[in-house]
Amino acid sequence: MRAIVQDRYGPADLLRLADVDLPTAGAGQVLVQVRAAGVDPGVWHLMTGLPYAVRLGYGLRRPRNRVPGLDLAGVVSAVGPGVTGFTPGDAVYGTGAGSFAGYALAPADRLAPKPANLTYAEAAAVPVSGQTALTAVRDAARVRPGQWVLVIGAGGGVGSYAVQLARAAGAHVTGVCGPGKLDLVRSLGADDVVDYTRADLPDQRYDVVVDTAGNRSLSRLRRVLTPKGTLVLVGGEANDGKWLQGFDRQLRALALSPLVGQRLVPLVAKESTANLVALTEFIEAGQVRPVVDRTFSLAEVPDAIRHVEAGHATGKVVVTI
Repeated sequence: MRAIVQDRYGPADLLRLADVDLPTAGAGQVLVQVRAAGVDPGVWHLMTGLPYAVRLGYGLRRPRNRVPGLDLAGVVSAVGPGVTGFTPGDAVYGTGAGSFAGYALAPADRLAPKPANLTYAEAAAVPVSGQTALTAVRDAARVRPGQWVLVIGAGGGVGSYAVQLARAAGAHVTGVCGPGKLDLVRSLGADDVVDYTRADLPDQRYDVVVDTAGNRSLSRLRRVLTPKGTLVLVGGEANDGKWLQGFDRQLRALALSPLVGQRLVPLVAKESTANLVALTEFIEAGQVRPVVDRTFSLAEVPDAIRHVEAGHATGKVVVTI
């Protein structure tokens, strides 16, 4: 099959299109014929091996999995021993290993039936970012009706879902984004929008702040929280060195949270069939929709990753196969 491969950590220039062996589904795995694959900042981190801490889990000197890609949507081709609930021909979406290819393996417990009202390209934009937002809004922040929620980075992959999920939970939502994304964020259900080029953050306090942008100080974020409010930190993209980059802010939040009245929560996203099913319910009910910025072909994966790396994608970037 055709696949994007990389033999060492580094920039997108190292990625190349090649013929590789078709993978075989092992115990608990599903072989998926990939129709579309999402691109997110996590793909960039695994491609570059930055921060260095990620190499502890994915290969110290070179990527353990030569084919990058996490998000996928496609058709079940085969199932491994012990897999129930999926049969060849089923339309599915979820996360797997090596989705920038014609076929990819995915754990059965990280797949779900594709939402009936989405195309494969739209479905591929959901799994990583949608589950991250769901974990942030539902599990970490525990958003309730009537709360005031601030989403920073509201026009991005995770932020666009966080706005919609907080709104579906009955919250009053303010989205912070760039000037070119204001109309989009309004259309996603935000009650108020803030152009960060004109005002850093609003001059009021919120019950919940979901920060997907990764570069504001904890002290600045705490000033817009109520005394008992919750701050959820999603990822870390600040350029603070190759070992931790922006993730050191999450470690500081973890240490500070027990000492203050506010809850400072470094997010650990959860990927599961149950979370995908929950997202499907929101999507099929019309409460959540994926935002696809651009689509690229398999051969254009390096360009797709560069586009995401630039940090200005609206919603998600998708590779169609």
